[in-house]
Amino acid sequence: MPNLLTNLWDRFLSPPPPPPLGENKISPELMHRIRAVQVRASFLANDLMAGEYVSAFKGRGMEFNEVREYQPGDDVRLIDWNVTARMGAPFIKEFREERELTVMLIVDVSSSGEFGSVERMKNEVAAEAASVLAFLAVKNNDKIGLIVFSDKIEHYVPPKKGKAHVWNIIRTILNFNPEGRETNLSLPLEYLLNVQKRKCTAFFISDFQGKNYETSLKLAKQKHDLIAFIILDPREFELPRIGLINFQDAETGETIEIDALNQETTKRFNESRREEHQNKIDFLKSIGMDAVEIHTHQPMINPILKYFKMREKRR
Repeated sequence: MPNLLTNLWDRFLSPPPPPPLGENKISPELMHRIRAVQVRASFLANDLMAGEYVSAFKGRGMEFNEVREYQPGDDVRLIDWNVTARMGAPFIKEFREERELTVMLIVDVSSSGEFGSVERMKNEVAAEAASVLAFLAVKNNDKIGLIVFSDKIEHYVPPKKGKAHVWNIIRTILNFNPEGRETNLSLPLEYLLNVQKRKCTAFFISDFQGKNYETSLKLAKQKHDLIAFIILDPREFELPRIGLINFQDAETGETIEIDALNQETTKRFNESRREEHQNKIDFLKSIGMDAVEIHTHQPMINPILKYFKMREKRR
């Protein structure tokens, strides 16, 4: 048993690197939360999802490896005519898949994430999903970067490799106190296009409670491999039958009162929310963008694994 605990500590709970000079110290409560997320995220990345991630994301393309003699059955289009002329015999170029990726996490920290009706808040689920993706990327020697946004660009971490870098990303996500409260979904997409000139794989993690982002999404999807991780809560689609309910918009502060015992009212509300969500999914499909729906009341791993397997079959 002691060996098992030691292995767990070495594998998951090794202490973080010291914070940079001038950075606020981490509270014991936050340290406990970070370690808990690190344990779960690292376990999923190491034992359950690593192989699926590798199969689903295979790199940007092909890179030159070496030149070798032509063999019967080789593609004649790969003949290196310069080498062939020098050697007096046919030689071909060999290529290998470029495995290394640059992965960007685009994480929504607006106030609409401060909602959860069952077990966890949407922003907690978003942070854990981002942490799992970060561990998967670094485990497979990919660079990982971070864009945190609300109605402004809150923070940017350039892509790097390494466990210390992953720790910094997780700490940033969990410890972040945003200045903005509302959501501007176009802003991080435009920022991504400015800071990431080469094609990358970008996971856009948000509840997508925003408007007028369609054009920016199309442009970013044309340049990058962009995947939407949509964080959802069941109460956003079905009102409880408990009488008068006062709703307050977490971003704007506006309030509205709904009689949840009125069958017609609740029906209109539920249908409207489902239709709005389906329209988002249909739009993403229309531009060729994948969407992974993650619910606060369900295990996070299932939809992510399902997506990885689906993506692998498409390749």
